[in-house]
Amino acid sequence: MKAKFQNRLVDASKKSDLGQVLPLEAPFVLMVDPSSRCNFQCRFCPTGDRKLIESTGRYQGPMSLDLFKKIIDDVNEFKSPIKVLRLYKEGEPLMNKQFPEMIEYARKSEKVLRIDTTTNGALLNPRISERVIAAGIDQINISVNGVEDQHFTQLVRSRVDFTKYVENVRYLYQIRGKCEIYVKAIAENLSPEDQKKFLDVFGEIADRVYLEHLSPLWPSFKFDEIPMEFTAGHYGQKIEDRAACPYIFYIMVINSDGSVSLCVQDWSRGLVVGSAKEESVKSIWLGHRIDAYRLKHLEGCRSSDPICGPCQCMSHGVTENIDSSAQAIRTRLLAKEYH
Repeated sequence: MKAKFQNRLVDASKKSDLGQVLPLEAPFVLMVDPSSRCNFQCRFCPTGDRKLIESTGRYQGPMSLDLFKKIIDDVNEFKSPIKVLRLYKEGEPLMNKQFPEMIEYARKSEKVLRIDTTTNGALLNPRISERVIAAGIDQINISVNGVEDQHFTQLVRSRVDFTKYVENVRYLYQIRGKCEIYVKAIAENLSPEDQKKFLDVFGEIADRVYLEHLSPLWPSFKFDEIPMEFTAGHYGQKIEDRAACPYIFYIMVINSDGSVSLCVQDWSRGLVVGSAKEESVKSIWLGHRIDAYRLKHLEGCRSSDPICGPCQCMSHGVTENIDSSAQAIRTRLLAKEYH
């Protein structure tokens, strides 16, 4: 196998000690959703339940290029650069026809160091792959939901020609240049034989491959048709709860309609803290609405929030732990002492 068997997380030795550097003047990671609509209807994702999403009134569609440009221009107001611009959240990025233009525009900013995305890969074709690579993306994560046509039908309720799917991923890998290709699947969705096939096939056409774990990462969403036995976190880490969520201190999340969510798990829009259409990105990141949530977490009051309280991403998805530094971070936050 050519590819490394390694998850997509940055090497821990390269990470900042969050307890020492929080709060941040600028987010380490800016997540911008190019499209909140998806071509799949995955059984383990809220976006896949279209009736559920319609009931929330959540916007379903692409982000406009003008809004995206405004967001990137806003980023220039930060003193520090964004370490990673992550172009995905809850939809399929390739459903936005201007996705390559978004990458190209962001690539010109000196305040964006790295750009990545996550796609289900079904819309890849040679022309799209060529445009995305030419635009200057640094990493493409591909979520594989089966190793044969029937697997896709069962899990994502959409038809996929697996042979063609593999051909398109192979072509992307061949023209990738400096872009890293990471291919992942959910271990619980594949039998041991299918896991081997996944590694045999994609291990030859990716830089890294990994079998991530099914986890209850979405607040108030249950995938009843899939077994709910969890022995490890999403990335294979030990399951342990936290009082304070690290994500809300170093990741900023902008939905495809410009609304800003406290967290990437905010699929229902119950944690909106601003609008990138009407406010600057910097003013939202440093604003009182998002700080109110941060202080609640630091003061041990997360459980009182109807959405953050029962969120299992805290124990199954998050890898960092800032609980031991909560008081020090709170003191610096109140004093507006930003790193």
